[in-house]
Amino acid sequence: MPVDRFHAALSSELAALRERGTLKGAEQVITRVLPAEGERGPRYLLAGEGDELFLKMNSNNYLGLALHPDLFHAEEAASKAFGVGPGAVRFISGTCQAHAELEARLAAFHGRESAMIFSSAYAAVLGVIVPLITPETALVSDELNHNCIINAMRLARPKEKQIYRHLDMADLEAKLAAVAGTCRRAIVVTDGIFSMRGDHAPLPEIAALCRRFDPQFPENVVLLVDDSHGVGAFGRTGRGTEEHTGSGPVDILVATVGKALGVNGGYVTGSRVLTDFLRETSPTYIYSNPITVGECAAALRAVEIVDSPEGLRRIEHLRAMTARFEQGLLRLGFETIPGEHPVVPLMVRDTAKTTALVAHLRRNGVLATGLKYPVVPRGDESIRFQVSADHTPSDVDAVLAALEGFQG
Repeated sequence: MPVDRFHAALSSELAALRERGTLKGAEQVITRVLPAEGERGPRYLLAGEGDELFLKMNSNNYLGLALHPDLFHAEEAASKAFGVGPGAVRFISGTCQAHAELEARLAAFHGRESAMIFSSAYAAVLGVIVPLITPETALVSDELNHNCIINAMRLARPKEKQIYRHLDMADLEAKLAAVAGTCRRAIVVTDGIFSMRGDHAPLPEIAALCRRFDPQFPENVVLLVDDSHGVGAFGRTGRGTEEHTGSGPVDILVATVGKALGVNGGYVTGSRVLTDFLRETSPTYIYSNPITVGECAAALRAVEIVDSPEGLRRIEHLRAMTARFEQGLLRLGFETIPGEHPVVPLMVRDTAKTTALVAHLRRNGVLATGLKYPVVPRGDESIRFQVSADHTPSDVDAVLAALEGFQG
């Protein structure tokens, strides 16, 4: 049956995205990875770019573990033993020993009673928030929270929905006061690290406000933190925003093994009763295949590395490369948002200049992500650089040299 009118409607919507400047366009296809050699870190070849080598400054692989040989061997051995796919959802026949071992290791790493893994951190956020929302729940969220939290709030349909200004504790207090006494339960949700800016939530202050308002809700004020960009990359031992801020354990922590840990999949960790409840009610857990046994084995090895002297060395090197890059940006007269997290934004504050600078970097063999209006507010246009423990001082200096040569 012809669907020409349907295709015409889709084409019109694509044209509108292009006109608004939000069309992502064709994806870069990586055809080969060249391992680190000498003073340079890994380089990447792209389809259509011949033999030109590219340095990635837009990857979540913060600790460089995606290319670690121990993870290769662990994944290969587990895949040979159990196959390359789980073959079923968890509650039917898709749970293998490696799934249980990874969950136990993640819980121990974070000092929690229990953990459960999801196919991704996005699925984890959806699968945690939605089941916890009742018709008598207030959901309170930072305005710059990740898209997964925004969509979870839309799906959950809480009785009260409050959005507080970014990192504004006075506004969070006002929002909690506004819903106090109107709902049985309140859930305050925030990113640990805000992925576009690299800044972090003040968890001790947020937790203090939750405790202050807790008596006014019969089913408590619950603090949920998505620290997907924090775990592994932030804090002295890689335990994320909790460790960096000294907040202690939050009530519910969502994170990922697909960023600093270098593999794939998301997880939630907290009390045993929480995970028991979610295993029975979370749709993205119940009706989706888990990550593979090979991925579990690789992720388990990644956690072991992070929680070891090698992990500490990688975290220290990551912090040193981040500081080197930030200091270089400031020396060159660029504006950034200072911080220890390896997301380092270069604030350009102009759409055309952002586009030109990203293109200039690519011509100089550097892959970076530009954030332009209307993706970000007008005047907040920026380039999000992401430093990795794979990067060397020579790599960082090469990016800075490319930036210095920009004639914008």
